[in-house]
Amino acid sequence: MDSINATAATLLGFLHTGEASGYELVATAEEVVGGFWTVTRSQVYRELAALAQRGLVTAGETGPRARVRYRITDEGREAFALWIATPPGAEQIRYPLLLTIAFGGHIDRARLQCYVDHHRTEHQHRLKAYQARLGTGATDAYQRATLAFGVRYEEAVIAWMDDLPAILGPVETTSDGGPDAAPRKQGG
Repeated sequence: MDSINATAATLLGFLHTGEASGYELVATAEEVVGGFWTVTRSQVYRELAALAQRGLVTAGETGPRARVRYRITDEGREAFALWIATPPGAEQIRYPLLLTIAFGGHIDRARLQCYVDHHRTEHQHRLKAYQARLGTGATDAYQRATLAFGVRYEEAVIAWMDDLPAILGPVETTSDGGPDAAPRKQGG
């Protein structure tokens, strides 16, 4: 049996709990894994079609609003079991703010701080959402473990943001006393 990709495996994992439409799977993905794994609406429908073609899911009748409910097959369970038994690859941080900060010497510090403040708000909202979901007790131990990681991750990012002024040091000033907004040249 050919291997499946992580997005397909995610959908098969969700379908283990029962049938669902593509719309429902998008919502579940956003709620359960959206904080650390991107699954777009177009990916969900593309993967469902491919999974159906491979016999890993079956499509039911078209229901209200042209929604089709999908059910995992025995072959789908087997493909998921093979995927989950394969060690996961190493993570790669893809954090746009971090990339901007890597080149932060090329923009005004106040603008950079605005970017950080915007991201801080997003991370604070995620932290509260993870804490709220943990507080409901409605998840299984594996989901709680994932949520606990999310809480610690968000706390670490917020703490790092708090430390940024000390890490970056004082704002350099120009000869007129204003902040240095000019890009810094590398080398000599």
